Amino acid sequence: MMLKIGVLGVGHLGKIHLNCIKNIDDYELAGFYDPDVGKVKEAKEEYGLRSFDSIESLIETVDVVDIVTPTISHFTCAAKAIKKSRHVFIEKPIAATADEARQLIELTAEANVKIQVGHVERFNPAFTAAAGAINKPMFMECHRLAQFNPRGTDVPVVLDLMIHDIDIILSVVKSNIRKVHASGVNVVSDTPDIANARLEFDNGAVANLTASRISLKNMRKTRFFQKDAYITVDFLDKVTEIVRMDEITETPKDPFAIILDLGADKVKKRIFFDKPEIKPVNAIEEELRSLARAIQNNTATRVTINDGFRALELAQMIVDKINASSNNL
Repeated sequence: MMLKIGVLGVGHLGKIHLNCIKNIDDYELAGFYDPDVGKVKEAKEEYGLRSFDSIESLIETVDVVDIVTPTISHFTCAAKAIKKSRHVFIEKPIAATADEARQLIELTAEANVKIQVGHVERFNPAFTAAAGAINKPMFMECHRLAQFNPRGTDVPVVLDLMIHDIDIILSVVKSNIRKVHASGVNVVSDTPDIANARLEFDNGAVANLTASRISLKNMRKTRFFQKDAYITVDFLDKVTEIVRMDEITETPKDPFAIILDLGADKVKKRIFFDKPEIKPVNAIEEELRSLARAIQNNTATRVTINDGFRALELAQMIVDKINASSNNL
């Protein structure tokens, strides 16, 4: 089934979406809408697509609405689409506030449509290569550092960058949040440009997240520690390394085997190193494809509206903690 799709917003990321959609056979690209006359002219010349004169006219024409607008307009655009029973792809964060996200959840339940939230790192090939090995991690450490770019500074770094790692952590830790500690500093903008959060879960798991948009180098790396295994995922360089330990009853004949001997009364363990082959994929293209499959097969989306809400709710909690600590200075 071919799905007719339209894009709201043709800024930097919106153009990336247009290019991706053109490569997906499940979609027919109907056109786009953007209130910026300059962007409209540029996109029409570059892509030769129809430019709709309003959000409403685009929604009336398509089956799927792809929302790549500034965060502040996510709720309005999504609500209009859902009320017309259109399926929606919406870039992260799902909305400007958790209350807006809750309202979208209520609308979606009534409309019975598919919603996919653009937490793209779920589709990063380095993470998908590691996902099968991640099992009840108890300590996680995330570093997401970026060189300064004025684009995105209208929101705190927590909503701009850290929310990617928040979603990843929530996807692998199947437990409720017990406590949140956070701190941050406004360095070059009016909102925190560097932030750290420590998340404690009911099951005892702990995650330490650091995000910065004023670094000298880029880094997107997460480490997962669990019983008998250590997994590192480099989201930027697309590298995954898995170190695991298995109990052994006898010494292997392999002279290069690495054995951990904890004493006479302890079981010996062998250390295995695995570096899975990472197949290059376009993660944005993959998440858009997955929405098409969910619609066609009537299955749940990979990143649901509830996932988007949980990530935003926790991000907002972290921002509130940072603001509270700043006000006490």
